[in-house]
Amino acid sequence: MGRITSRHKVVRIDLDHGVTTRAEVAAVEEPLEIRVDDEVLTVTMRTPGHDVELAHGLLQAEGIIRRREDVLIARYCADTELMNVLQLQLRDRAGVPATAQRSLISHGGCGLCGKTSIDAVTASPAYDAAAAVSSLRVPAERIAALPDLLRAGQTVFDKTGGVHAAGLFELQGDALVIREDIGRHNAVDKITGWALLQERATTETIAMVSSRASFEIVQKVAMAGIPVLACVSAPSSLAIEAAERLGVTLVAYTRGRRMTVCSHSERILPP
Repeated sequence: MGRITSRHKVVRIDLDHGVTTRAEVAAVEEPLEIRVDDEVLTVTMRTPGHDVELAHGLLQAEGIIRRREDVLIARYCADTELMNVLQLQLRDRAGVPATAQRSLISHGGCGLCGKTSIDAVTASPAYDAAAAVSSLRVPAERIAALPDLLRAGQTVFDKTGGVHAAGLFELQGDALVIREDIGRHNAVDKITGWALLQERATTETIAMVSSRASFEIVQKVAMAGIPVLACVSAPSSLAIEAAERLGVTLVAYTRGRRMTVCSHSERILPP
């Protein structure tokens, strides 16, 4: 694993107390080139660490793989000095759909854009509506507790204040997994990739992100079969539309004892 934080000399100016020099800790941001069957699929900016999970989650979100067995090999390229090139070999050598490759190259791992993207998700052979048919019911108190549980696992944020986090939770207990990254979509890819690699069922789980909810995050959660997504900030309009269509319960503004359920509110049980 590469460095996840670095130290930099900075000048802090306080209009009331003057100027000081100090060392500031920042989250590392480096490119990761993902190759599939020796072809470059995408380059995404990320915080080093859990790259294999990130790649699996990304490929699942784009409908390229459905299960762990679809990837035969995932390894860093031996001919690169930095561990920033990850090579994956798929079981199905038919290759990556051209539409997915164009999307990833254009958007750098941020997913598809535009309202037609919802149709693209539902039309994907890898989308099986697992989230939509989940019978999970979640007490509102559980949702309210998630931000603190997520925050407790944000070790890189403690040092830098500059990364997002995503966590996967069951109905009770602590997090199954928490991942951090400079990109909020990368953090989500890491937790869905973890679930895929661990062959962990997701239809009774809740995803929590430390950011707003955008379309690409709803897309990734839906493709992973996670029925409930909570976020601490606002949702986009397209995120709400996608969550409604894809069967995901989207909970926004999860702060303290307040929250706003934007779609499929039947899954959240009020006190």
